[in-house]
Amino acid sequence: MSLPLFLVAELPSESLWTLDGPEGHHAADVQRLTPGEALLLADGRGGLAQCVVTAARKGALTLDVSSVSQVPAADPAITVVQGIAKGERGELAVQLLTEVGVDRIVPWQAARSIARWKDDRPLERWRSTVREAVKQSRRAWLPEVTAACTTRQLSLSGTVLVLHEEATSPLSTVPLPSSGEITLVVGPEGGVAPEELSALGGTPVRLGREVLRTSTAGAAAVAALSVRLGRW
Repeated sequence: MSLPLFLVAELPSESLWTLDGPEGHHAADVQRLTPGEALLLADGRGGLAQCVVTAARKGALTLDVSSVSQVPAADPAITVVQGIAKGERGELAVQLLTEVGVDRIVPWQAARSIARWKDDRPLERWRSTVREAVKQSRRAWLPEVTAACTTRQLSLSGTVLVLHEEATSPLSTVPLPSSGEITLVVGPEGGVAPEELSALGGTPVRLGREVLRTSTAGAAAVAALSVRLGRW
């Protein structure tokens, strides 16, 4: 079984270290880790520390830091522009994207987005979901979740691929860069509007004959890209 992972602002700089705060509470009181058990600490910027619990008390653990390493950033990086979806579908989308290895997420207030964000609470839920998914998938890198953008506010870079059900090019055949950035655009429930497709530029692509929901399409595409890029 893989070691549980906890996110910290900075990795330990000493051999003995105390994990407290919300992560310490989760480790000590929820997961109930005990002396002798091992865990991982990640700083969300590629740093990983493997530790062994030497003492446990309410809300905190004392750790013996056995090793510290650095996981390189993925290159090319994958950014997903995710159409804002109603209900929990958006949160499911970012959870799955994080688990399969996305590097950056841009919430997109698309023309056909049914949900409209009126404050920062939905954004904070997305960021919290990403954080929990990083821990679940034992990732060393915490994907950035930017502020929400309208189509006019989007600034796309690198190789831009737009998932579109009427596209003729399969994702499996389009040329990919060896480094830099790949930007994948995923529409909301109603898809990408024709005027947006023109404004976005890039290459329209499809995954196959099937039409996936906005909550799963991005994750399926990132998984396919991960195979082609040698990540998987």
